Amino acid sequence: MLAVTVGIVPFDEAFSGFSDDIVVIVGSALLVSAGIARSGIMEAAIKRFAPKLSGVRSQLALLVIVVTILSAFVKNIGALAIMIPIAFQFARRSNISPSIFLMPMAFGSLLGGLMTQVGTSPNIVVSRVREELIGTAFTMFDFTPVGAAIAAAGTIFLLFFYWLLPVREKHGGSLNEALDIKNYLTEARIVADSTVLGKTVADLMKLAGGDAIVTSILRNRTMRMTPLPDVVLKVDDILLLEGDPEALDRLVSQGRLSVTGDRGGGDDTTNEMVAIEAVIGESSSLIGWTAQRLALYDRFNVNLLAVSRRGERLDRRLAAVELRLGDVVVLRGSAARMPEILRELGCLPLAERAILLGSVRKGIVPVVVLALAMVATAFGLLPVSVAFFAAAVAIVLFKVIPLRDVYQSLDGPILVMLAVLIPVSDSLRSTGATGVVAGELARLGTLLPASGALTLILVAAMAITPFLNNAATVLVMAPIAAEFASDLGYRPEPFLMAVAIGAGCDFLTPIGHQCNTLVMGPGGYRFSDYPRLGLPLSFLVVIVAVPMLMIVWPMN
Repeated sequence: MLAVTVGIVPFDEAFSGFSDDIVVIVGSALLVSAGIARSGIMEAAIKRFAPKLSGVRSQLALLVIVVTILSAFVKNIGALAIMIPIAFQFARRSNISPSIFLMPMAFGSLLGGLMTQVGTSPNIVVSRVREELIGTAFTMFDFTPVGAAIAAAGTIFLLFFYWLLPVREKHGGSLNEALDIKNYLTEARIVADSTVLGKTVADLMKLAGGDAIVTSILRNRTMRMTPLPDVVLKVDDILLLEGDPEALDRLVSQGRLSVTGDRGGGDDTTNEMVAIEAVIGESSSLIGWTAQRLALYDRFNVNLLAVSRRGERLDRRLAAVELRLGDVVVLRGSAARMPEILRELGCLPLAERAILLGSVRKGIVPVVVLALAMVATAFGLLPVSVAFFAAAVAIVLFKVIPLRDVYQSLDGPILVMLAVLIPVSDSLRSTGATGVVAGELARLGTLLPASGALTLILVAAMAITPFLNNAATVLVMAPIAAEFASDLGYRPEPFLMAVAIGAGCDFLTPIGHQCNTLVMGPGGYRFSDYPRLGLPLSFLVVIVAVPMLMIVWPMN
């Protein structure tokens, strides 16, 4: 509003940022990332490839290194979107804030993008500028020697100095964060395609991460067995499980168990099924009845998925539990009819939160969708915005995320902040402010030695990038850098490379690159958090980049 009031941003361009590709890319990436998280495939990958990874630094090392390497070959925001769900899983496992992981991952994705021509937009743009100047573009791996050195040094820095970043929690939490129900009872059946068939109870418990237990095993419908760790699970065994909703969901989804109480309503294909937590009120018709005697499914078309009773461990089958006043139940049924059913049953719904127990997952689908989007962008088949928006639409069409949850997956405040600041950034370029600053810096470089001149161009690109998108920074700075090199009698390549590196290394703000923006909401970060970790990392990039540029790309 201040920029509009003083005339920097024209009235008719005040809201042009809402049509910018970056807003579409960030919003789409948030939705795709949510789809991958909901599928549970990343949790399964952790169990398979890093089952005992528990230290914070070792977890951070895995996340940052994988993101950095992936970002060299695919769009860095895509690599980051893949790994964000794993970061949240690690944070839950270690009982720490995800903010410890997310910003280092975002910075790692920027560092990884420096290593190849397709890793980041500035590299592509600077290659085109070199072709226009001397007739030969940079090749795919011309960026690798310098970029790999910077990425290696930056990764080591992030692993040893991540503590510079304040620990944050996501702001704007909802009432569901106050819910702390740890003792839900549910039951599940071992079926022919269960991944734990023929394995032991101990193998099954590894999936729960210590947050759920097997209280009993029913075999042949009548024989009740004590769930000793070495008991081998067989087809049609019925397991009585107790734990928090997320742990129970992991057991059911990763073990491919059948939630026996979820008759007829377990298929999510209609996008009309919803699981609701509710408290049995004093006038409830459920009091004193079991789900079986009340014929709950036949009469109301809802399934009883779980029951929690304060201060008591329930040891009966779910359908045989006599319900009492104050019990918390998880009911699954039609989203349209659920309010009416809850009123009729005399149950009071708790704050709504995602209860995935018993829902159908799409497994590999969201990963395939994201992979196709990244391949399309890597080979230039589609612009990044179109590819990621198509991926987000595919996530919805394949029903990876129900329609009712789509807008909850988008971080509205982040998208609005990004959209309204874009025209302010554009005004700096359109008014010529960035050109004036860059020109003054270039003139100052004539007084410096070769390394100093190269450092000046690199720092100038870093300084301008937070106010422009990184591609625009290259467009502004590359011609100035090439002319500056020519005036001083140097070759243009090291200076063009310096511009690309500076434009690709915005570690100081959440708005200079969409990867930084993507983690701001989930990590609960503030503007001031970025320079705390980003400023020393920026100094390190300069210290490593300048001598490497002079070695790999001779100045004369």
